[in-house]
Amino acid sequence: MHHAVIAATGLYTPSESVSNAELVESFNAYVEAFNAEHAEAIAAGTTAALTPSSVEFIEKASGIKSRYVVNKTGVVDPAVMRPIIPERPNDEISILAEIGVAAARQAIAAWGKDASRIDAVICAASNMQRAYPAMAIEIQQALGIDGFGFDMNVACSSATFGIKTAADYIASGSARAVLVVNPEITSGHLNFRDRDSHFIFGDVATATIVERAEDTAPGTGWDILGTRLKTVFSNNIRNNFGFLNRAAPEGIDAADKLFVQEGRKVFKEVVPMVSEMIVTHAGDLGLDPTGLKRLWLHQANINMNEMIGKRVLGREPAPGENVIILDEFANTSSAGSIIAFHRANDDFAAGELGLICSFGAGYSAGTVFVRKR
Repeated sequence: MHHAVIAATGLYTPSESVSNAELVESFNAYVEAFNAEHAEAIAAGTTAALTPSSVEFIEKASGIKSRYVVNKTGVVDPAVMRPIIPERPNDEISILAEIGVAAARQAIAAWGKDASRIDAVICAASNMQRAYPAMAIEIQQALGIDGFGFDMNVACSSATFGIKTAADYIASGSARAVLVVNPEITSGHLNFRDRDSHFIFGDVATATIVERAEDTAPGTGWDILGTRLKTVFSNNIRNNFGFLNRAAPEGIDAADKLFVQEGRKVFKEVVPMVSEMIVTHAGDLGLDPTGLKRLWLHQANINMNEMIGKRVLGREPAPGENVIILDEFANTSSAGSIIAFHRANDDFAAGELGLICSFGAGYSAGTVFVRKR
C-alpha cells in the first residue's frame, strides 16, 4: 500500500476582473430599466419592484470585493448580464479544458517532472460545458498524458472529492501520480439579475498533483494524513440546467436553470455539519484540531468561513490562520480551497499541520488533513 502526497499545485487566473462597484452599476441600471418598463404593473401591485444593490450590501453579506471573469464585457452590460463565450469548433480546445490545462502546466512546472509520469487525470468541477467527451480526457490529450481520465461533479466539494479519489488510486497502486484539475467558469451559471446572488461567483482554474510518497523528493510536498467525504441531500442550493431541460418550458421560471440558493438555510445547516465533520475526523486521526497551523476552507462567504474557523480552532482565528481569498476571487466553487492552499503555504516548517476543506451543494463536504514533509 502506497502513501499519497500532494506534490504540487497550480493556479490560472483570468486577465479580467470586475469590482463590486462595476457590478452594482450594471445591476442598478438593469433595475432602473425594469422598474420603468413595468411601472404600471408595479403601481397596480401585480409586479414587485426590484431593489437596487450596493457595494456595502455585497461586502457585508459576503466579504467579496471583486472577482475574475473570463468575459467582462457581457457581465457588466445591463442589456446582457452574462459572460459572452462564443462556441468553439470541435477541432479547437474547449475553454474549460484550456484554463484547466493552464493551471495544470503551472502545477507540472512546480512539480519538476515530465507529464508522462502522470497516470490519471480527474477533472473535478461544479459545471462541465458538455456531457462528452469528458473534459478530463481533453485535458489529458492536451498535456500528452497516457492512462485514463474522467470528470467528477460534486459542486463546490469537487476538488476535495478529487483529491480523495486520487489518494485512493495512489494507495491501491492503480496510479503513480494523479492530476486533479478544477476549471470553474462559475460566471456562466450565475444569475446576474438576482440581487441576493449576483455578486457571488468568479472564474478560475486550479490543479493539484498527488503522487506516491516514495517518488517525492525528501522534504518536499505534503503528506496526506487522512481524507473524508460526506453528502446529505438538500434542495437549498440547486441548479436545474441539463440536457433534458435546456430551455425552460412555458410557465416555468428560467432562473431555475441557473444557480439558486436559500442562503440563510445553507448557513444554518452547513456550518455545524462541516465544523463537526472536521473535529470528528481530526479526532479519528489522533490530531488536535486546535493545533492546526492553517485552515484552507472553501471560499463560500466570509461569515461561514469565520464561524467554521472559530468552531474548529476553539477561538477566534489569528490573522493568517484561516485563509480568506474571497475579497479578490469571490466564490470560485471547487477551486476556492485550492487557491487558498496554493497561495498561503510557503511558511510551513516540516511537521506542521493544515486542513484543506470544501463544502457546498448536495450538501457535500470533504476534508483533507496534510502535514508538511
